[in-house]
Amino acid sequence: MSERLHSTATGAEASGPGPRTEVPKEVQRSFLLWLTAVAAGVLETIIRVIDWFSTDAGSGGETHVLGMISGVVVRMTIYVVVVYIIAQMRLGKRWARITLAVLLGVIGTLSLVIDPISWLTAGNSLREVFTQADLLFVLVTPIRVVHLAAVIAALAFMFLPAANNYFRSASSAARAPGSPTVAPRKENPS
Repeated sequence: MSERLHSTATGAEASGPGPRTEVPKEVQRSFLLWLTAVAAGVLETIIRVIDWFSTDAGSGGETHVLGMISGVVVRMTIYVVVVYIIAQMRLGKRWARITLAVLLGVIGTLSLVIDPISWLTAGNSLREVFTQADLLFVLVTPIRVVHLAAVIAALAFMFLPAANNYFRSASSAARAPGSPTVAPRKENPS
C-alpha cells in the first residue's frame, strides 16, 4: 500500500509545471505568523462586535446596526482576500510577498499603532491607560500585541536569505522553458 501511495505522489509531482521547490522553514513560519495576525484581527472584530451589541446596539437605531454589519462584512472580505494573498506568498509568488509587505507590513501596522500614538501625543500618560482601562481594553490589548508581533515577525521571516532564494527560484521556475509565458507584444506598424 505504501508503494501505491508513493507512486501516486510521484505521479502528481511529475505532472506539475517544472521542478517543485520545497517551502523553506522561514517562509512556512512567515505563512503561519501571517495567519496568526489574521486570526488576531478576526478575534478582535468578534470582541468589538459583542461589546458593541452589549453596550450600544439599543441606543443607535437601525442606521448604527447597518453600519456595524457593513463594517464587519468589509473586514471579513478583507480577511478572506488577505488569506488568499498569504497562500500565494507561501507558493513563492513575489507579488504576494510585496503586497503583504506594503499593505499589512506598513499600512496595517500603522493602523494598529496610530490610535495609541495619537492618544499619547495628545498629552495622556501611560498611567492613565491603566486607570481608565475597561473590559474591552483588557481584552483587546493583548490581542493587538499578538497581532503586531505576528506581523513584524512574519515580515522578518519573509525577507530572510532562504526566503529570498525561494522567491527567486519560484520566479525563475515560472519563466523556465516549457512553462506558460506571455507572448511579447507586437508593435503596430502604423
